[in-house]
Amino acid sequence: MRVLVLQHERMEHPGAFRAFLEEDGHQWRAIQLQEGDDPPPFDEFDALWVMGGVMNVWEEDAYPWLRAEKALIREAVEGQGKPFLGICLGHQLLAEALGGACGPAETAEVGIGEVQLTEGGATGIFFDGVPERFRALQWHGAEVKQMPRGAKCLATSPACAVQAMQWGPRAYSLQFHAETERDTARNWSAVPAYESELEAALGPGGGARLIANCDGEMAAFNQIAERLYINWLQAAANA
Repeated sequence: MRVLVLQHERMEHPGAFRAFLEEDGHQWRAIQLQEGDDPPPFDEFDALWVMGGVMNVWEEDAYPWLRAEKALIREAVEGQGKPFLGICLGHQLLAEALGGACGPAETAEVGIGEVQLTEGGATGIFFDGVPERFRALQWHGAEVKQMPRGAKCLATSPACAVQAMQWGPRAYSLQFHAETERDTARNWSAVPAYESELEAALGPGGGARLIANCDGEMAAFNQIAERLYINWLQAAANA
């Protein structure tokens, strides 16, 4: 499989999923939209992944390429039925591209929190083999306020109603960060915009505490990431 990966920060890459892709012999190419990269013709790829970033989906004046990115997502998912995986900002972009709506979260989620599967998530392909309740890294101040028509909510949390979403048989997205690796929290806490979010959410020294907490959860994070990756491949194979 050839996967096109849209990135909005160099540090927000597919993370733990990179090793799984490479072990299975899948090819992936990252495009740095924030640096002015233009996506190649999509017919060269079999699937689309969209990662996180510091910007918000509605900040099209500050980040004009967001308009073209939403159009690309809509064409890939709705127009061509390509397999899709979105994480954090990518989750919100999928919602907006297909007619949903996003906005500032009433409560920003920064840190490790519990995610709960919905009935649809617990009985579907994507979360097969994943506990109905699990812990995950959260790092967002915006959220999906209204899902697109036809979308299904697969997971939720007390502070964020739509933690995971499915549209059609092959498009999935996550608000939480299933791609977390050992250096993820450390790298992101060095980004000024993320550092300020950490301080606001967790107080002084929050970054160091989050890094330590992620280290303690890493084995469970990796198990869930691998399960979601396997399940996504199975869903991607659906006609």
